[in-house]
Amino acid sequence: MKVIGLITEYNPFHFGHKYHLEESKKITDSTHSIAIMSGSFVQRGEPSIVDKWTKAKMAIDNGVDLVIELPFVYSTQTAELFAYGAVNILDKINVVDSLCFGTELGELEPLKELAQIFVDEPAPYRAHLKHFLSLGFSFSVSRSMAIEQYFNLKNSNNSIILKGSNNILAIEYLKALYKLNSNIKPVAIKRMGSNYKDMEVLEGFASATSIRSQIFQSGLTSVESLLPKQSFIALREYKDLYNNFNSLDNYQDILNYLLLTITPCELKEFLHMEPGLENRILKISETSKDINQILRSITTKRYPLTKIQRIFVHMLNNINGQTINQLYKNTPEYIRILGSNKKGFEIINKIKRNSNIQIITKYSDYKCLNNTEINNFLFFEEKATNIFFLGICKDRPLINLDFLTTPYIK
Repeated sequence: MKVIGLITEYNPFHFGHKYHLEESKKITDSTHSIAIMSGSFVQRGEPSIVDKWTKAKMAIDNGVDLVIELPFVYSTQTAELFAYGAVNILDKINVVDSLCFGTELGELEPLKELAQIFVDEPAPYRAHLKHFLSLGFSFSVSRSMAIEQYFNLKNSNNSIILKGSNNILAIEYLKALYKLNSNIKPVAIKRMGSNYKDMEVLEGFASATSIRSQIFQSGLTSVESLLPKQSFIALREYKDLYNNFNSLDNYQDILNYLLLTITPCELKEFLHMEPGLENRILKISETSKDINQILRSITTKRYPLTKIQRIFVHMLNNINGQTINQLYKNTPEYIRILGSNKKGFEIINKIKRNSNIQIITKYSDYKCLNNTEINNFLFFEEKATNIFFLGICKDRPLINLDFLTTPYIK
């Protein structure tokens, strides 16, 4: 058995994801695949367009063998924390041979060079980074300019590399592998089609961002040609069941209430809340009830949109920075299965032989483990699932679906 690991969101699973999966298998000559996938909320600070079980079904039906859940505590973080949480779990299960990730660059060595610099943080680089942060630039922009200065090149290729969303994530995966001294082999796959943030809809390889935008603007049928058949069927079944796709817009009333009732001191407690940002958020929130308008008005070169959205998602889930930092001190001692096929069960059996990690298939079984750390992670998982469905169904309660929904088995 040769296993590839994939760190995913599948929001939703599209042709680019299918290409990445198939290319990863081919390049690594792997026999089995495992995806660690964000669940109810995703890295850019938004709810998934559909629930995690529908995303797992799309993945399994399109060729992934095993889907495990990336805990909420990791899934709604910066690229660095998102990557470290996912890589840490894949390393801990002790069965993954290769970690395959998409990049705009498609080459590994330049990414490894940058990752090593960011891990070692040589003094000249650190000084440049501090300088640009002091000028009010965001961390990602400051890091890019610091690298440019570090190599003493005005148009450094490394600076250009750091403008690619997938390159940035890839560097964070490599950093995590270095920090963990992992034996997992990194493999870079060149991303095909639209860039991650592109809104333009292209036939064949449209980005997940553009597909979601098209669904909200023109309906599900408008993206049928942009998705594998299995993905479109899963989305249609989901739409028939809930009659609604999820977005941050669905929480507008709740977020307005939170912004009206929270104090500056309470807001300061959320992760990555820089001094003064809490006052900016509260002042701007008084000018509009439109959550998208509020987000756009708060956003600056120092405070990117995704940063603000993640803060809002943490507000929705009532999880502050101190709690997150405490949870990050302890790697979760479990994996939660969201979907599997026959090969996936072969991976599960290998995990049981090679690792002491707890495997949760039937969700309620975790209570029998009597493990405080697992309980702490899953407390926020249950909360995130309940809040996800609060956005989907406002006319009827949908709660405790973690306990009521079984993994998708093919």
